[in-house]
Amino acid sequence: MKNNKEISPCCAASRERKEGAVVQTFEADKLKGTSTRFTEKMVNVDGGTFRMGTDDLEGFPADGEGPVRDVTVDSFSIDSYAVTNREFAVFVEETGYVTDAEKFNWSFVFHLFLPADLKRKDRQLQATPWWFAVEGADWRHPEGPDSSIEAKMDHPVIHVSWNDAMAFCAWAGKRLPTEAEWEYAARGGLEKNRCPWGDDLLVDGKHMCNIWQGEFPLNNTEDDGFIGTAPVKAFPPNGYGLYEMSGNVWEWCADWFQRQHEKFATNPKGPEKGSAKVIRGGSYLCHDSYCNRYRVAARSSNTPDSSTGNTGFRCVLDR
Repeated sequence: MKNNKEISPCCAASRERKEGAVVQTFEADKLKGTSTRFTEKMVNVDGGTFRMGTDDLEGFPADGEGPVRDVTVDSFSIDSYAVTNREFAVFVEETGYVTDAEKFNWSFVFHLFLPADLKRKDRQLQATPWWFAVEGADWRHPEGPDSSIEAKMDHPVIHVSWNDAMAFCAWAGKRLPTEAEWEYAARGGLEKNRCPWGDDLLVDGKHMCNIWQGEFPLNNTEDDGFIGTAPVKAFPPNGYGLYEMSGNVWEWCADWFQRQHEKFATNPKGPEKGSAKVIRGGSYLCHDSYCNRYRVAARSSNTPDSSTGNTGFRCVLDR
């Protein structure tokens, strides 16, 4: 299964895909707080020009990873780690916000986390059968209605859609990163490297991120210490002091997804419309022999109202 370019990414569990999909509107003015929240976790990143994307053969050309191109971004501040369950709980408590997963009353959960009675054939995705649409799964109940985040308050919040991430950003006085900002930050000052820390997956025999080990999707040996999400500071930060820009959870970006790119660009924001939003960074389900989208140039997408057990987000601020 190594480097099969036609495989469906493990991340692509979507509610629906339609051209010109309508984004859910939310009342940003009502959600907006009186001050910027959680600024103590943010890192200042000086702007500059970098080589974005990759032309490496191990990549996925159909994802629009290339060509390598010169991109310039202005200075910004970015969360040093993904928004946690603890932080999202504060947001919900203050605003009464209801996520898309709660409105739909279901979200996508990976099969290994489910008891037999929740693995219903009529709720299983055919293209990616490791995903089940589980009733009662949401950010508070990540593995179904009887599960809890009580012991995972410092893990990244999951089962949040792009709409939910945008709502949190409005309340926190922040915004989602553009895809260019995300990759610039993820590289941590390195050029053309495969990962935020370099080219080798292991450093001195140690795991540097939370991804899959074993045979996907049946057996995860948990060599990195985790089968699902990990605490947001479980692995070393990159050169900019940013944690887990590879693995753990996919992260929403502001941009609509596209596969064509300008050769030179300054502060690109993606197309004006589309059917899916960019997600970056890979997750605990990515594996070197299957979906190695934990690479810093890798990218994927999902519809704005979709939510899964391996997607979260982090925020940025203009400087």
